[in-house]
Amino acid sequence: MSREALRHLRRDPAFDALIRFVGRCGLTVQRTGTPYEALMRAVAYQQLHAKAAEAMLGRLAAHFPDHPGFPAPADVLALPEGALRACGFSGPKAAALRDICAHALAGNIPTRRGATRLTDRDLIERLVAIRGVGRWTVEMLLIFTLGRPDVLPCDDFGVREGYRVLHGLDSQPKPKALAQIGLAWAPHRSLATWYLYRAAEEARRQGQASRA
Repeated sequence: MSREALRHLRRDPAFDALIRFVGRCGLTVQRTGTPYEALMRAVAYQQLHAKAAEAMLGRLAAHFPDHPGFPAPADVLALPEGALRACGFSGPKAAALRDICAHALAGNIPTRRGATRLTDRDLIERLVAIRGVGRWTVEMLLIFTLGRPDVLPCDDFGVREGYRVLHGLDSQPKPKALAQIGLAWAPHRSLATWYLYRAAEEARRQGQASRA
């Protein structure tokens, strides 16, 4: 993230104090991943511990020992009925993975290069039509796979909690209210998102320490 982006956020004294406390931004963009793979992984991780999700993805990859890298959409769709369930995916997740593959083959999920020609709004509108893919999932793709600099996932609990902690509020802002507040952080709202996550994490750590 640029110094300009940090200076922009630091106009808010609360953000300035947070940035000083957290230090350098550690936002990592998966530059080699594809939107298709990112969506498949996002569905796998939904409501699961990371180790469990990775284990299921590992079992999926084991079906294709001669094809390194993430399984291609056509290969996943060619698996026998019940193969995804045998990997550990629930029925709804298996259906979502198959729908992602079908949309990828239909050309509805752009490549990284193709995504550069689409706005954030265009990508959200296109991808939320896929089963199991909501706005939050696409926003994570925009930030952590495509590196879009101005995304604020207002429905995200961690982001709203981070804002509550940052400003010492009694309750989290509603998504619509946070969207309005976040206009002041544009065009660097992805950076603001990352630091709000850190604020929420630090508050959680302090809470755990006080209960120990």
